[in-house]
Amino acid sequence: MLTVYDTQLASRLFLGTAQYPSPAALVDAVRASATSVVTVSLRREAAGGNAGGQFWSLIRSLGVSVLPNTAGCHSVKEAVTTAKMAREVFGTGWIKLEVIGNHDTLQPDVFGLVEAARILCQEGFSVFPYTTEDLVVAERLLDAGCRVLMPWCAPIGSAKGPRNRDALRSLRGHFPEIPLIVDAGLGRPSHAAAVMELGFDAVLLNTAVAKAGDPAAMAAAFAKAVEAGRQAFHAGLLEPRDMAVPSTPLIGKAVFA
Repeated sequence: MLTVYDTQLASRLFLGTAQYPSPAALVDAVRASATSVVTVSLRREAAGGNAGGQFWSLIRSLGVSVLPNTAGCHSVKEAVTTAKMAREVFGTGWIKLEVIGNHDTLQPDVFGLVEAARILCQEGFSVFPYTTEDLVVAERLLDAGCRVLMPWCAPIGSAKGPRNRDALRSLRGHFPEIPLIVDAGLGRPSHAAAVMELGFDAVLLNTAVAKAGDPAAMAAAFAKAVEAGRQAFHAGLLEPRDMAVPSTPLIGKAVFA
């Protein structure tokens, strides 16, 4: 079981709810993933009036925890205001905090992120900060009151997979007791398995499932990959070697004249 903010979750796969070809495809994907948490944008809920209400009713029918996000926010004020509105709309103090600093890469503005995180933590929010893999930023976020970190492994929607495994491994090593959820840039189930093999606690993804030819089948594949990576990490992975090592021992080998 994964525990975040004193809540136990059966699944280590968090799933986004945007960009699906239809509501039915979203429902099928969520069920196939067996996820415990879905992320929802307040902008999606608020847009379209009645359509937003129908979407929220659909999400509630899935019986999963909801993690609202501040997607699209580019300033501290905008992110904090959006978080407060999300708490009212969705009835939860959980918030995935995004403060975007670059329009092209959608990289977090880590300075604004820390400031917004401090404000929201002081106001009782359970903050899930979308951040980089930088150790100093991670320290600042924890000092601000965050009890979970969500580092990216590549730009949002890029499907590049883990670009800096050494930094991710270092992050895991520096914060062994903090839940670390890799968020953004996962394009294939093998990417999810790879970061879970590094010892991360969970992954959050959206585009790779929503844009797949069969979202439900892809969601199921990611769910299996997450579990496989987690199991492999705990089993003890063989470290890479520079030289070949025979799997059959030479000692005791028969000698033929």
